[in-house]
Amino acid sequence: MSLWAVTFLEYWKRSCSALSHRWDCSDFQDIERPRPEFTAMAPMTMRNPVTGAEEPYFPENKRFRRILTGCMVIIIMIVVVLMFLIGIILYRTILSIIIYKSEHSFLTFSAGKIASLSGSVLNLLVILMLSKVYTTLAHILTRWEMHRTQTKYEDMFILKVFIFQFVNFYSSPVYIAFFKGRFVGYPGNYYTLFGVRNEDCGAGGCLIELAQEMLVIMVGKQLINNIQEFIIPKLRSWWQKKKMSPRLKEQQEEEVSPWEADYQLLVCEGLFSEYLEMVIQFGFITIFVAACPLAPLFALINNWVETRLDAQKFVTEYRRPVVERAQDIGIWFPILQFITHMAVLSNAFLIAFTSSFVPRLYYRYTRDNTLSGYINFTLATSPRSYNQQHQNTTCSFCCDLMKVFPVFPPQHVVFFIGGMIDMMVPDIPEEVEMKIKREHYMAKEALAENQALGKTIIPGSKDAFSSDVRWRGARPSPTQSDSPPPNLKEIAEETDTSGSC
Repeated sequence: MSLWAVTFLEYWKRSCSALSHRWDCSDFQDIERPRPEFTAMAPMTMRNPVTGAEEPYFPENKRFRRILTGCMVIIIMIVVVLMFLIGIILYRTILSIIIYKSEHSFLTFSAGKIASLSGSVLNLLVILMLSKVYTTLAHILTRWEMHRTQTKYEDMFILKVFIFQFVNFYSSPVYIAFFKGRFVGYPGNYYTLFGVRNEDCGAGGCLIELAQEMLVIMVGKQLINNIQEFIIPKLRSWWQKKKMSPRLKEQQEEEVSPWEADYQLLVCEGLFSEYLEMVIQFGFITIFVAACPLAPLFALINNWVETRLDAQKFVTEYRRPVVERAQDIGIWFPILQFITHMAVLSNAFLIAFTSSFVPRLYYRYTRDNTLSGYINFTLATSPRSYNQQHQNTTCSFCCDLMKVFPVFPPQHVVFFIGGMIDMMVPDIPEEVEMKIKREHYMAKEALAENQALGKTIIPGSKDAFSSDVRWRGARPSPTQSDSPPPNLKEIAEETDTSGSC
């Protein structure tokens, strides 16, 4: 899966370059105009050194301070997520103790499983609730930061939401994979959290619980999103039709033109939620795939279903979206690259530290091929002080052995293969590269011909591309104007002598 992720991203670069050239968006970000909101709210203006046009301007130092404030808000929200995670950990521990002390033998036997499953469901509900709150907050913060172009605005908004969602969705699986059962202690000296003994993994290890947590969060999120995408547009469409005036209802009963019927549909809110859902899914099927190999299968089934749901939603419930140009998918691609690198490291550590693959392999080749006595091999003897306090009985508890070596070779192999693929596969297809070179050559030839014929007008004044900043509404000084103002008296005299009115 790690190699697939690396290869997928390398070939996406080629597809992206071909699409951007096909739609003439290869240099779109260099000539992108300011956002309408930025144009209306910017306090200053400045002449653009590239285009020579006077554009709205917002000081960079003020924007930097606002971005720092937004970062502090993100940190506070991440702390809130971690506090909820600690609360869920305590909930699982206390619930398992209560169920274990109950009189029902069936519940007592399954205390750990019931607490773990209910904790996963509760964690999913908390994740979805915090996601809605933070997305609204991220919109407000990004709008307050006053970014000039729509691309920059969307990139900063996406980055804020992803940082929070990364911690929100993956904190619980990361805890189960790498921290749960590591700080338990030993008989006679158990570690506690707020007076409650720390969680320990079950007899089968934490890998089974990690797979269960992944399936509950990923599949549960997919089911809830699909239900929302099917039901919410229909409810909103029904409510919109209900609020329509009687005159529009009468028009609706009669035959209306297609564009009038389309105008009564819901306004499309963009594709941000669709992108975010795919990126979060990409993280689940790559970062933790060693614990749950069925995750890609569930992702494939979900995408089949969601393709049809989205088709029905965008064709029948929403108006046709307004076309917007873009050079690429923006900051989503660096995010996917970050997830890919995290997946290589995470799977290597999962195999080495969370699973029992390495100890079993070592025992099979050094002790017994049938794994007879493997359980006793993984247990260590308790301290003497504990044995003397308990009538010299020997107690054993689980410990980790020989789990550092397998981490580094696999990740270096994957990184090496990824680097080789990056070197061997060019980012721009050869056919597209030849077209781009041909277009640049033809543009230079056309420019040379126009210059030779004297048809190209190049501003000769220095002030045409000056970057002087001035406040909105302020009059330019006489030194800033390209030519002196005309003398109205002289114009009137010339008009009188010419005899025209």
